Amino acid sequence: MFPNVPHTGLPLSGLVVLDCTIWQQGTYATAMLADFGADVIKIEGPDSPDPGRGLSEAYFESHNRNKRGIVVDLKHPLGRETVLRLAEQADVFVQNLRQGVMDRLGLGYEAVRARNPSIIYATASGYGSKGPHARWPAMDILGQARGGTMMVQGAPDQPPVFSFGGMADQVGAISLSYGILLALIHRARTGEGQHVEASLLGGQVMLQSFNITGTLFTGQVPPRRSREDAAPLWNVYRCRDGGWIALSMAQLSRWWAPFCEAVGRPDLRDDPRFCALPAHMDHRRELIAELDRIFAAKDQWEWVEELCGQGLPVAPVQDYAQVIRDPQVVANDYIVEYDHRSGERRKMVGPAVQLGATPGRIARGAPEFDEHTEQVLLEFGFSWDDIQELRGQGAIGAR
Repeated sequence: MFPNVPHTGLPLSGLVVLDCTIWQQGTYATAMLADFGADVIKIEGPDSPDPGRGLSEAYFESHNRNKRGIVVDLKHPLGRETVLRLAEQADVFVQNLRQGVMDRLGLGYEAVRARNPSIIYATASGYGSKGPHARWPAMDILGQARGGTMMVQGAPDQPPVFSFGGMADQVGAISLSYGILLALIHRARTGEGQHVEASLLGGQVMLQSFNITGTLFTGQVPPRRSREDAAPLWNVYRCRDGGWIALSMAQLSRWWAPFCEAVGRPDLRDDPRFCALPAHMDHRRELIAELDRIFAAKDQWEWVEELCGQGLPVAPVQDYAQVIRDPQVVANDYIVEYDHRSGERRKMVGPAVQLGATPGRIARGAPEFDEHTEQVLLEFGFSWDDIQELRGQGAIGAR
């Protein structure tokens, strides 16, 4: 670990990460490391800034908070050498460019490892590094498509349903950061670096582990189900104010009687159509229609507070405007304030993992383009003369 990096008391304090990522999958993986103290140095090209900068401010800020930003031309021989010099003193190198690009630039795993044998070199890809389609282009929606998630969501008569933009990217990012931490533990024990990989496709398959394993065990592909064909107590219902609630009472023998009492319908408790399996599922459409009428009698939060107050597993189905005001979100610091470069105090989604002794934090927002190039190079042993020469040659800095 680089000795000049200040230790902040966070668990990854002193860890130096070179971040050659764009868009989201690899970029959010390094943001997760930065949240817990890693010094993440984002490397962008003078003519190829991260395209996420142009998507929206929220997009770029979310994925690049807590990082420092430098500009190096990876296509320039002196730029490539600059990155290799940085890699000699770094712990982790992360990239998510298309397969083969970093090798052509002379910055693939073997080239970086030759300069730093203990480096953890992490690659985020679309479909993994092996197989006939390893070099095919892939983005978030394609990971969702190929990984099967689209075909298990929505009613049977709907087209394939994709989740929110970034779901495959975020799962891939979590997988990659997890792999980096595992590799760091291994290196701490053995001194050995290694190549770490995660992909959009692999993340989507992992996300559906037991579902896909069920197909492996039985040979059966689970069907898409409409709301009316789902289990009545594992379902969603619309309330009087237009809001929805979700029920999660999978064990009918445990929940049916207290549920009937809680919604004021004890007459349903012993109804032979509903009170036991398999009749409960055979008559599910009738029961769902009855529950639709029941839940339409009160507002969303009336039902949530009333049923949760009686120990039943129920939750509101919330939009983002509700989520950011949710008392549990606020109390657990899932959304935090930070100092934006405009001088304002702004709010952002913070780390989801809670550490009691060394919690993560968002100390600053995303870097401006070329904001820290000179600062970082000086810390890594470059002289002012070196920096001026590199700028003069067009190897570093914005044009």
